[in-house]
Amino acid sequence: MSRSSSNHGEIYGYLGQLFAGVVEINRRFLESLAGDQPVEAVFAKSLAAGSEIDGKADWQRLSASFQQAQLDFWRGLLAPIERFFPVAADLATPGADPRFRDSQWHSDPLLKGLMETYLKVCQAYRLMAEGQELTVGDRRRLKFYINYFLDALAPTNFFLTNPEAVRLFFETGGRSLMRGLENLAADLRRGRLTQTDEEAFSVGGNLAATAGAVIHENPVMQLIHYRPVTEKIRARPLLIVPPCINKFYILDLQAHNSFVAYCLERGLQVFLISWVNPDQRHRELAWDDYVENGILEGVEIARAVSGGQPVNLLGYCVGGTLLACALAVLKARRRVRRVSSVTFLTTLLDFSDPGDIGVFVDRRILARQEKAAESTGFIPGQDLYHTFSQVRANDLIWSYVVSNYLKGQEPSPFDILYWNCDPANLPLRFYRFLMRDLYLENRLVGGAVRVCGARVRLEELKTPAYFLATTDDHLVNWQVCFKGALRMAGIREFVLGRGGHVAGVVNPPGKENSFYYCSSGRPAGTPEAWRAAADKRAGSWWEHWCRWLLKRSGSRVVAPPGCGSRDYPEIEPAPGGYVARRLDFAGTEKNKESG
Repeated sequence: MSRSSSNHGEIYGYLGQLFAGVVEINRRFLESLAGDQPVEAVFAKSLAAGSEIDGKADWQRLSASFQQAQLDFWRGLLAPIERFFPVAADLATPGADPRFRDSQWHSDPLLKGLMETYLKVCQAYRLMAEGQELTVGDRRRLKFYINYFLDALAPTNFFLTNPEAVRLFFETGGRSLMRGLENLAADLRRGRLTQTDEEAFSVGGNLAATAGAVIHENPVMQLIHYRPVTEKIRARPLLIVPPCINKFYILDLQAHNSFVAYCLERGLQVFLISWVNPDQRHRELAWDDYVENGILEGVEIARAVSGGQPVNLLGYCVGGTLLACALAVLKARRRVRRVSSVTFLTTLLDFSDPGDIGVFVDRRILARQEKAAESTGFIPGQDLYHTFSQVRANDLIWSYVVSNYLKGQEPSPFDILYWNCDPANLPLRFYRFLMRDLYLENRLVGGAVRVCGARVRLEELKTPAYFLATTDDHLVNWQVCFKGALRMAGIREFVLGRGGHVAGVVNPPGKENSFYYCSSGRPAGTPEAWRAAADKRAGSWWEHWCRWLLKRSGSRVVAPPGCGSRDYPEIEPAPGGYVARRLDFAGTEKNKESG
C-alpha cells in the first residue's frame, strides 16, 4: 500500500471513531430536547457504522446513515406538533435560505427530504409560538429560543449532513477536516470563535489611523482632535460620541470607509470621545460620570479649542442616549445654546420595544449578571460580545462553525468583524442604570430620570436634531427610533437607511445598492405611514446628513496647523491609549500598542 493510501486509511479510521462520538453527542443533545421522543433506536445504526468504518465506502454508508437518522428525528419531532399546528404545504423557496444553496440539497433525495422536513419543523414551531397567549416580551423570548435551538440543530451544522463539507473532505483527502479540527483547537485556546483574519488588522495601523491627537484625558475618556485635511474648515466643531459598549473606531475603520475621514474631507472640524475600557479601578463610574466628565467636558474643550463656537454633537447607539441626557443637563444649566445641532445614529430614546436584544432584558437575568459582577465592579465585555452574537446566531456563530471547523477554511479579513471581536467592559453602576431604568422601566420618556441633578424631559429639547435609523437593525427597531424622534420638540430630520445596526451606519458613498428614505417635512404620524410617503433615494445617508450639517456648521475659517491649543496641547497621537486595551477571551488581558 502506498504512503498516500496508508494516510487515507488512518484518516478514515480516525474519523470513524471521531464521528461515532459526534453522533453520540448529537443523539444526547437531541434526546434532551425531544423529551420522550424515542431517538435511541434511530441512532443505533449510525453508532454501529461509525465504529466499523475503515474506508471510503464505509464512510459514505455512515454519511447516509447519519442523514437518515437526522431525517427520522426531524420527522418524529414534526408529527405531534403538526396535529395542532398544521404546516402549509408550500414552504418558502429553500433556495432563498443561504444554508441550503448547494445543489445537492435539491438533487439528493435523502438530503432534500431532510431539508424540507427541517424547514417544516421550523415553520410549525414558529406557528406555535405565534399562537400562544403571551405578553409581547414573553412571546419574543419564546420565539428567540425556538429559533436559536432550531438554528443550532440545522443539518448544515453537522459534518455528515453538510454536502459541501463532505465533498471538500474527499477533494482534499481529509485535509479540510483536519484543518477544521486545528481551527477548533485554536479557538478553544482563544476562548471564542474566530470570525476574521485578525492578523490583517491593527488599531492605529490600518484601523483608526486618521491623523490626530489626544488633547485631554480623564478617568472616563480621552478626547481626540483630528488634524484638518482642508485649507479651510467650518468654524463650528463636530463632537462625536460613540457607544461605550464597543470601541470608537467603528467610525474610523480604513481609509475607504472611515466616517471620521469623510467628515474631515468635507471641511468639518472633528473631535471624538474615546471611552475608557473600565476595570476594577473604575467600579464607581456611573451614567452621570459619562455625561458630566465625558460629553459635557468634551463640549467645553471643543468650544475652547474652536474659539468659543457652539458645537454640533453626534451620538451613535447608546452614545446618542447619553447625548439626549447631556442636552437635558445643558438646558437645566441654561447652556443649551452651546450646542448647534445633535445627530442620533440608531439611538433608542423610547425603550418600549428594544428589539431582539429585549430577549435578554429580564429581571432574573440582570440579577444574575449583577451578582456575578459585584466583586469586580464591571460587566465583562466578553459576556456582552457573546450576547450580541446570540442575537444573530446564524450570521455570527453557525456560519463560522461551518466554514472554520467543518470545511477547514480560514476567515477572510473583514474590518467590521475585527471591531466586533474587540469589545469593552461596562461599569456595573452604568450597566444597572442602562438596563433597569431605561430598558426595563423606559423611564426616559416619562420624565422620571434625573441625570447630573437635572430631570430629563425629551419634549422640552428644541435643539435641531437629525435621526438615522436602519431597516434591518436587530438592536434598535427603526419604528421605535421613529417614535423617539417624535418626542423631541425642535426641528427634526428623520432618515431611514438600508442595512443593519452597523453596516447601515458604516455606509460610505459609492457602495452598490445603497439607498435611504427621507421626507421634506418634520416626521409625524405612524412609522409605516411616514415610510409610505417618504422619498426613496439612491446613495448613502452620509451625503444627505453632511448637507444638513454644513448648514449648521458656521462659516469657513482658516484651518489650524495642528491639533489642540495652548490650553489643550497634544498628549499622544491618535487613536490614543484607551482604545488600545484589548480583552482576551481566554481570561487574561491583552495590551496592544497603537501602531
